[in-house]
Amino acid sequence: ILFSVRYPEHAGSPMSFSSETEALFTALQHSAKPKVASAIRQHVQDAPDRDLCRINVLAFAAKHGFNEEDVIAAFLHAARLGIFELAWNVLCPGCGGVLETGASLKTVDRSQYACALCAAGYTATLDEMVEVTFTVSPRVRGIAAHDPHSLSIPEYFRQVFWSSGVDLPDDAKFHKLLESIVLDAFELPAGEKAILSLQLPAAFVILFDPVVHMSQFIDVRGEPTRERQSLSFVLTKNSAPVGALEMRPGPLRISLDNRTNVRTLPSIWIAGEELHHLLGNRRPFLTAKRLLTNQIFRDIYRTDTLDIDQRLKITSLTFLFTDLKGSTELYDRVGDLVAFDLVQKHFSILNEIVAAEAGAVVKTIGDAVMATFSTPDRAVAAALRMRAAMHDLDQDLMVKIGIHEGPCLAVVLNDRQDYFGQTVNIAARVQGLADSSSILATGPVVANHEASELLKTTGIAPLSQEHLLRGVGDRVMVYTIP
Repeated sequence: ILFSVRYPEHAGSPMSFSSETEALFTALQHSAKPKVASAIRQHVQDAPDRDLCRINVLAFAAKHGFNEEDVIAAFLHAARLGIFELAWNVLCPGCGGVLETGASLKTVDRSQYACALCAAGYTATLDEMVEVTFTVSPRVRGIAAHDPHSLSIPEYFRQVFWSSGVDLPDDAKFHKLLESIVLDAFELPAGEKAILSLQLPAAFVILFDPVVHMSQFIDVRGEPTRERQSLSFVLTKNSAPVGALEMRPGPLRISLDNRTNVRTLPSIWIAGEELHHLLGNRRPFLTAKRLLTNQIFRDIYRTDTLDIDQRLKITSLTFLFTDLKGSTELYDRVGDLVAFDLVQKHFSILNEIVAAEAGAVVKTIGDAVMATFSTPDRAVAAALRMRAAMHDLDQDLMVKIGIHEGPCLAVVLNDRQDYFGQTVNIAARVQGLADSSSILATGPVVANHEASELLKTTGIAPLSQEHLLRGVGDRVMVYTIP
């Protein structure tokens, strides 16, 4: 079966939902922002199959002009209701290919992942190497990708192999591009063999299969030859990486042997500028790190995120710790009942602010709160709002805040998804330095461009001072945000 492009079928007249599915969308209207819920319903009803496989929620938000956090929340609620299936995809940062996918973050259980197309290995981090996508559930609407082995070769690459962060061109451009960089491609049923014959150009060529993630690199150089060259390519699910072969421009006969129980799609690519340009076009996508710092996600999934022995790396996460100053004196001053109500109201306000700034409360310890944010600027914005809100609640109610950014591990502690590492320790120690209603932040926080711009627009100039923190070897520069 020679390489060809079969365009995906688009929905014709709007499909009608079953009463069960209508009930799900009605429930979504009550759980999410109504306009976002309506747009999701319309999308599921009218979009072509391709656009309902591994939906990039950030691209969906941009297309419709919605707030990203509102869209993330709506898709999370829709997944909870069973409208979508949520997937965690481990990505190759080089080509944007999906190396492994699972229904839970618990499936990200290897220290190293290898990409056959790039011939490179990577340590999985939750920042940019694990994406979260949403595919419509078969019980809501059946789409071609529910049976990925029925997809054409181009659609398999588009919908299954490449991640939602690869910004692929429209059909016409994609077809034209594939014609120029793919020498040949083949649909090889399970257990079958085939022969491919082609002319090798003077270029670096990759024989690659996206189903079992196997590759053979061929460096085609030297004088052209008329003699037929031969290559055997045995497709298995547990293949070891091989080095590059040297061949000469001219005829090549490839013997293909599919020893798996699935259809494979071996294809021969010219690894030139056009392929690099195709793979280099990227767009933002929902990362695992961002989802873990989403309050709605934590509320819905709670402990069902990581296994107890998992340790997943995050390159950069911002931690915010708070604590009430003088809570004991507050109980003496206003009495137990009033003080208790004030403290509970304080927790409610802090939770609302954290969620509004796209963060998540990890836990509370006494009168203290530990929260996480994807970026430092969100944490700084939250801290400023917290301080103002506490002043409005009770002028004598003062919250001490410490912020730090850095690498950490996502873990399970005390039956909850938590974080571990020196970054967490430093953030807690910095909060311990705070006095009255001060906000203290470390250098990485105030040096963040967006955080710095935020402070400038509010007319705040941080004041620096070095401190020796318990458990930290070097002195740390701490900034007071007055």
